[in-house]
Amino acid sequence: MKKTVFVSFICAVLCAFSASALPFNNKLSKAELADLESGKVVVRNISRASNMCLEASSESAKKIIRDINDLNPSYLAEVIQVRPYAGNEDLPARLEDSLMNISDYVGIPYYSEHNKTYYDLYSSAVIKNDFIAEDGVTRKVKADLTMEPFGLIETSISISANGECVYYVSTNDNTLIRQDMKIKCVKPNNMKSAILLFRDGDNWILYGAGGVKAMKIIFLEKRIETSFINRIKTFCNFIFEKL
Repeated sequence: MKKTVFVSFICAVLCAFSASALPFNNKLSKAELADLESGKVVVRNISRASNMCLEASSESAKKIIRDINDLNPSYLAEVIQVRPYAGNEDLPARLEDSLMNISDYVGIPYYSEHNKTYYDLYSSAVIKNDFIAEDGVTRKVKADLTMEPFGLIETSISISANGECVYYVSTNDNTLIRQDMKIKCVKPNNMKSAILLFRDGDNWILYGAGGVKAMKIIFLEKRIETSFINRIKTFCNFIFEKL
């Protein structure tokens, strides 16, 4: 009996240590944590910034949490994966290359739950401007991305990277209109996709968060939410899989 109690105690301690070893808070469930520890991609539809599971354990983590909090989104999703550092030492360079090869955004397969069919997430991607910011580290890109049913999305993209951290953010510069409903959905700067890669001990943490601050229309809310959130998930999953 004593041996059984002791073994149970050790298991509990190990589980607690495992949970504390990754930079996530108690918003993450035990099942989600187990999936992350096994290398799976975890996708969470979390609705609001207060439900983000990332701990503010580094300056880069604080930055993405602050950016999403400032957006104050109506709809929000997280896409997360943990990868070992060993064997992936070049992951920052690979991520930066995948994110900034903007022409590859065209043709990302997107499944529409409403229409039960696949579309291209972006049907076109044109870079209008590409430059290095005054800090000498951050790359800034202006691009025109076409996404149905919203049409043209004038997009500002920024990415900063060093050897152990990559931070990418894209934001809409124009008002988005659902062409199929003729409804203005999103004001400028109210849709944001962010991807952060940082080293945490023996692991890389890949953390994506995408949110939209949009008017909620009761009879269309679920459809609009699904439309936005699934597009965010699709983009993050595409980038993670490319790595």
